[in-house]
Amino acid sequence: MDFRFTGLDTPIIHALSHFLDADDFTTPSATDKSTTGSTAPSNAYVRDARAMARTPADVKEYPNSYKFIIDMPGLKSGDIKVQVEDDNVLVISGERKREEEKDGVKYLRMERRIGKFMRKFVLPENANMEKISAVCQDGVLTVSVEKLPPPEPKKPKTIEVKVA
Repeated sequence: MDFRFTGLDTPIIHALSHFLDADDFTTPSATDKSTTGSTAPSNAYVRDARAMARTPADVKEYPNSYKFIIDMPGLKSGDIKVQVEDDNVLVISGERKREEEKDGVKYLRMERRIGKFMRKFVLPENANMEKISAVCQDGVLTVSVEKLPPPEPKKPKTIEVKVA
């Protein structure tokens, strides 16, 4: 993309154009600078941003839990990784690989997505990090995070009044 219109050649537009046009994921050189003088986003950042944009998810809140639902047709449980980072960030990631080509077989059209996928969710304070489960059934991954019970209301402390 080439943004040469007045006022549109800003660092953010330039970064977005790199994001949309970057197809190769080679390591950027130390001298990789944009025309505005700022450092272009790293290829790892672009790859992660693309992976997150291509992974839609539904998030539901129930009285006792949160559910994160992501379609993952054709993936085995070994292809999916569910982790908690930084004590409260739920990370769901993995990779869908291209099927091995067999002799005499060639693709006429390839529309299904392949490659890495990832989603990150900041969990609320009442999420129980010890009670997280993940189930993949019929191509749908459901990650359940139980809620902590609400804190008990503080009872007033009674101080005995003594006679002086």
